Amino acid sequence: MIKEIALGVVAALFIVFLWQGINVAPLLFLAGMSALLYFLLQTRSGFNSKNFSLVNNDKAHNLVKFEQIGGQETAKKELLEALDFIRYPHKVAKMGIRPLKGILLVGPPGTGKTLLAKAAATYTDSVFLAASGSEFIEMYAGVGAQRIRQIFAQAKNLARKENKKSAIIFIDEIEILGGKRGTHLSHHEYDQTLNQLLVEMDGMSTDKGVRTLVIGATNRADLLDNALVRPGRFDRIVQVDLPDVVARKEILKLHVANKPLDANVDLDQLARETFGFSGAHLESVANEAAILAMRERQERITQKHFHDAIEKVMMGEKLERKPDKAELWRVAVHEIGHALASERVRPGSVSNVTTTPRGKALGYMRQSPENDSYLYTQQYLEGQIFVMVAGAAAEEIILGNRSTGACNDFEQAVKVAKQMLAAGMSALGTVSLEDLPKSLLHREIQQIIARQQANAEEYLSRKHNLIVELAEILMHEERISGEFIRTRLQEEQKCAG
Repeated sequence: MIKEIALGVVAALFIVFLWQGINVAPLLFLAGMSALLYFLLQTRSGFNSKNFSLVNNDKAHNLVKFEQIGGQETAKKELLEALDFIRYPHKVAKMGIRPLKGILLVGPPGTGKTLLAKAAATYTDSVFLAASGSEFIEMYAGVGAQRIRQIFAQAKNLARKENKKSAIIFIDEIEILGGKRGTHLSHHEYDQTLNQLLVEMDGMSTDKGVRTLVIGATNRADLLDNALVRPGRFDRIVQVDLPDVVARKEILKLHVANKPLDANVDLDQLARETFGFSGAHLESVANEAAILAMRERQERITQKHFHDAIEKVMMGEKLERKPDKAELWRVAVHEIGHALASERVRPGSVSNVTTTPRGKALGYMRQSPENDSYLYTQQYLEGQIFVMVAGAAAEEIILGNRSTGACNDFEQAVKVAKQMLAAGMSALGTVSLEDLPKSLLHREIQQIIARQQANAEEYLSRKHNLIVELAEILMHEERISGEFIRTRLQEEQKCAG
């Protein structure tokens, strides 16, 4: 309103000057230069409202409901309880409850934190403003603090304009602007921005006007400043973890609901085979399976398409390059070594073995986890090392030497060995890895891996003929199933008996 009045006054003055015969060219030039300078300052400093992405949750295609988010039942339950403080303010006031000012969603990437925030806006019928933490940080002093003030003011103004009583501000990657103060010694822009966020959250009205809720998302909660996560600011921390096997099946159901599935598709099996996958990974699996079916001009998506999609999401697209015959033989021997070792540690664990190059791997053996595990015993970890070193052991037994193809296997084996040391599963007992001398740490890791390598060589040396047989089949077929390997193992045991 003030801008319109000012523009009207200036226009009227120019008309009067022209009527009086005064030369207004210098004034026009000065006004143009002033406008240009103002525009450049606005653009360079970032004081532009377009820096934030507004999600209008009144549009049907932007509506996200909690029912559309598979899994995460614990996170949804905890979040819904907090959102009821906004949805039912009279009940809250009657019980004397202080409404929450902030909710922090903590979890790995792809677990649905942004979807939960959008669903929160739909559930509470709130306006929704979303921004990334990186959008608040610039090299110019004061820009971040200005943007913080701007987004809070914009949220309240938009709520009043749309006749809504609440607004939700979602800040993704909040650890960028909410990191511990004093850690950025080069300049204080980070600290100023965080201070302004703390001031805005302290000043949010809780009893009248527009109720504002800040939802932050991060996968590095340990980096956040203590003043930000204390009660009264981010009052509630909601863990958004990777889905378990039941949740993975629910997520897959949601993502395949609009896709034509073959009758042989087993979602239970797919859920078991996708241990460690996030919701984003599972969505990608469903999408890639549909793409593979379309590429083959199939009308329905089969179980094979899903298996190929899982491998693509895990390892990457199939590569055109083909190793020569000698390399292909080495890869086949290596992967068969992994497969036989895996079947010894846990019968029925091998899903398939292939020499098809994907990503950086020339071949791979894929295991099918039976159950989700979050705690590991010493026996389990030793078995994992046994499987990891079995590829190199098979190469030495059949070919007389090992190759660089085992580099990643030994890197993973070292990580597992360190995990065993940290858990007190070594001859050293309970130790601190940070305080342990590097020479002693190296020697103990070497001993743990060497024991399993000796076990692998001893076991696979008794399977010499079977390794050769299966590797030859793998070379020609490019892929063999775990069922075929188990059948051959059983037949060999019968012959030996």
